[in-house]
Amino acid sequence: AISRPGGVMEDMGEDRDIELGGQMTTTASGMKLGFITGVVPRERMVAFERMLWRVCRGNVFLRQAEIPELIEDPLTGEKVHKTVFVVFFQGEQLKNRVQKICEGFRANIYPCPENPHERRELAMGVMTRLEDLTVVLSQTQDHRQRVLAATSRNLRTWQIKVKKIKAIYHTMNMFNNDVARKCLIAECWAPVSELDRIQLALRKGSEASGGGTVSSVLNRMITREQPPTHHKLNKFTQGFQNIVDAYGVATYREINPMPFVLITFPFLFAVMFGDAGHGILVTAFALWMVLKERSLKDKWRNQEVWTIFFGGRYIILLMGLFSIYAGLIYNDVFSKSLNIFGSSWRVRFDDKTLGKGEAVTLEPTPYPYNDTRTYQQMYSGTPYPIGMDPIWQLSENKITFTNSIKMKFAIIIGIIQMSFGVFLSLWNHL
Repeated sequence: AISRPGGVMEDMGEDRDIELGGQMTTTASGMKLGFITGVVPRERMVAFERMLWRVCRGNVFLRQAEIPELIEDPLTGEKVHKTVFVVFFQGEQLKNRVQKICEGFRANIYPCPENPHERRELAMGVMTRLEDLTVVLSQTQDHRQRVLAATSRNLRTWQIKVKKIKAIYHTMNMFNNDVARKCLIAECWAPVSELDRIQLALRKGSEASGGGTVSSVLNRMITREQPPTHHKLNKFTQGFQNIVDAYGVATYREINPMPFVLITFPFLFAVMFGDAGHGILVTAFALWMVLKERSLKDKWRNQEVWTIFFGGRYIILLMGLFSIYAGLIYNDVFSKSLNIFGSSWRVRFDDKTLGKGEAVTLEPTPYPYNDTRTYQQMYSGTPYPIGMDPIWQLSENKITFTNSIKMKFAIIIGIIQMSFGVFLSLWNHL
């Protein structure tokens, strides 16, 4: 058979039967044909076929078939589509050219036996190896699953141990190694109230380690260096201390303003945010974080906004409570007033006022209720028990009155706070 341009094969005679089964096939007339088998990426197949035709001048015969599933490339390890091919040729010269073209297109060449029986045995051997590899992979997967399951149960314990070991070595790296006395020496600051606990911890550590001939020794040193500032805090006061430290850390033996900030900070917030309705919402949110703090502690650690809210949950709780108090003082609940105790005013509208649609201007001048004179409003002289009288919502001079009373509150509170700060500065100085 002779290959013609365009892929047409012409039969030269029935007696020239070709057995396509090995590297070299022999026809009835004694002509030998060789073949090379392999796989090549699907996108390179067209260029590969064109190159074979041009280099070999049409003296080769190519058969191809696409592989439906993805094949892993042995060089890159990626899953790609490939095509299997077989190239028939005659002579060593064409064989060398075909091999070079296969190398240039990075085709994977696979040997194929000449005898059909050997090919059948090779295929059976490959299937057996594939089955064995499948069993090995399955067993490996099961073993890995068991190992990972056992590891997951101990992972938390291992993490704690590793963190403790790292903390221990980090601390020991700060020690000085005394080669002569074969000991480690460290200098540190510690609160005086904790010296007994430190000594007890050193004694327990020496006993637990099975220790050397000399136990740990703690000596108090006299120094002129300025000691660092230490504040004894808990989860309630930690947030307020962070606010104070944001402005500046108190020096050693200086008054820590944090205990006073516990009250002044949420109260000043409530003066500006005096709405009992909004305060209830803030209090409910903060109370939820406080009651669920154990379950919420490890959630959303990477969320910066949530970390800020959760760290200041007690601050938000006090801010909400004080906002409720200030809202009752302002008689402001979602921008509405409540008439709980009854107004101290009696307002009457005559026909002329109602016809003109005029508003009433309240003037807190007391008149007795049994006065025979006629007025548009009468004030009993007894203030509203808690906060502002709700009647001011109907008054024309409401904004003037409320702004005036809030400004007076702000001035009084500001003077008290500034005077208290000056007093603390004098105390620190003394």
